[in-house]
Amino acid sequence: MLYRPLAAIVFFSLALAGCTTTAPPAPASIPDARAAVAPSIPLMQEVTKRLSADDFEGRAPSTAIEPKVLDYIVAEFKKAGLQPGNHGEWLQEVPTVEITGSNYTPLTVSGGAKPLSFAFGDQYVATSYRVTPVTKIQESPLVFVGYGINAPELGWNDYAGVDMKGKTAVILVNDPDYAMETQDGLFKGRRMTYYGRWTYKFEEAARQGAAAAIIVHDTFPAAYGWNVVNSSWTGAQYYVQTPNDGMDQTMANGWVQKPVAEAILGAAGKNLAALTAAAQQKGFKAVPLGLNVSFGFDNAVRKATSHNVIGILPGTTRKDEYVLYSAHWDHLGRCTPDSTGDDICNGAVDNATGVGAITALADANHRAGPTPRSQVFIALTLEESGLLGSEFYAQNPVYPLSQTVGGVNVDALQPGGKTRDYSMTGGDKSEFNDLFRQVLAEQGYVEAAEESPEKGSYYRSDHFSMAKRGVPMFDLGRGSDLVNGGVEAGRAAADDYTVNRYHQPSDEWSDTWDWTGMTADLALYYRLGRLLATGTTWPNWRATDEFRAIRDKDCAASPAGC
Repeated sequence: MLYRPLAAIVFFSLALAGCTTTAPPAPASIPDARAAVAPSIPLMQEVTKRLSADDFEGRAPSTAIEPKVLDYIVAEFKKAGLQPGNHGEWLQEVPTVEITGSNYTPLTVSGGAKPLSFAFGDQYVATSYRVTPVTKIQESPLVFVGYGINAPELGWNDYAGVDMKGKTAVILVNDPDYAMETQDGLFKGRRMTYYGRWTYKFEEAARQGAAAAIIVHDTFPAAYGWNVVNSSWTGAQYYVQTPNDGMDQTMANGWVQKPVAEAILGAAGKNLAALTAAAQQKGFKAVPLGLNVSFGFDNAVRKATSHNVIGILPGTTRKDEYVLYSAHWDHLGRCTPDSTGDDICNGAVDNATGVGAITALADANHRAGPTPRSQVFIALTLEESGLLGSEFYAQNPVYPLSQTVGGVNVDALQPGGKTRDYSMTGGDKSEFNDLFRQVLAEQGYVEAAEESPEKGSYYRSDHFSMAKRGVPMFDLGRGSDLVNGGVEAGRAAADDYTVNRYHQPSDEWSDTWDWTGMTADLALYYRLGRLLATGTTWPNWRATDEFRAIRDKDCAASPAGC
């Protein structure tokens, strides 16, 4: 889990109707699910405690402990009333590839008054998405492409008029509005859009045919320092295996420090600040720099297989429409020992609580009786390695994405008290936000503003693997305004987890946990999920959202579903 400073992290995904844009009906016209049953907190507790026990060794995927973890989850899914959800099987294989670079050459730039050379690690980092023993970029022409964005719905294309074949894109981090204090800009101002994420920039460079892509790191718009880039990009990298071994991707993706970019642009007779200002204006045109870049490295490749666990409660009258519930089962396994010598990162909060929650939700829905729509429950693998389990499912969905109505993903529910508020990550992205607000009012909560929207947290959890393929999704999180203690106490509790337990051996089960907040969370998830499963609406993305066009195209091509 990528930790965020709210007490709980949950998303609800909603498939839009490619053909409809009507908002969800008011709660009075939706079948009432509140009185049906209550999710079992003792069941959630039992599963959470067991999955975070030491003998599960921190649940590292693709290790000797994985079969034991999978057997337990399957057994609990069966007891909750689920049927095998992958064409009669419980497991979905998730093939992965680990690529570790070594023997990096300096990044050299030629064509200026004198050659430039930059060291790996301190000044640049790079990896390859391609399964190949050697990566070599040689004398590739450099092109400054601004923010590297192609957004037809906004009339914006930084690649317009330039052929990137064989060339290397130099790209600014974040998106053009990042410095705004408000969220009123074309790219939602202060709030980061997907166009600001590095994942998008590398994907778009590949779609444009670039040989390589290099992002210019800048701490403020990136929201993290070079140390984070360095630590994240200098070790093993993990990807979902693809039939073409990633050969449709760029040869190399990397980052350079801002002073490195300034030096390179200076050698081309350009100024980074001036080009940045130009790139923030609509109509910007890419700038060939008249320079060539070269660098290379070796790749050690290791392939492995992990598994998602999938169960289903079949629907009745609309059984080919699907509501998803998901949570990742994996954690870090053996990790750096703490002062006591404990080297097991148990992942009790992150994310044994999530698997416990969806098991309890499955049990509650089974006891409440079948719904018109089918309900699918997925325990995902490899979230900690880059959302790979959800990415594989989204690439290879058992149930068509155009027939996926929405769902609930649960990631790291925090022990603690009940709050007065819940917040949405990602802003007002879809019409389901309207339903969320209606249910909050119904249950006596208020909506809190998302903290730090500039960090792009919406794009950094499992739900996003679905969203970027057009299935509308958004995060919900328990807020910080504790009924007992207020905002100050709520933020202190969240900070305590971040500092003292997140991704550490101390993220362990405790019999003294306060379950008041998690009980409220589970009731909210159940209400929203059950409404989706019993309802008829297909809420849409907002008209200017970056994922609307993808979903509209998918739905237009599908005779069934949305």
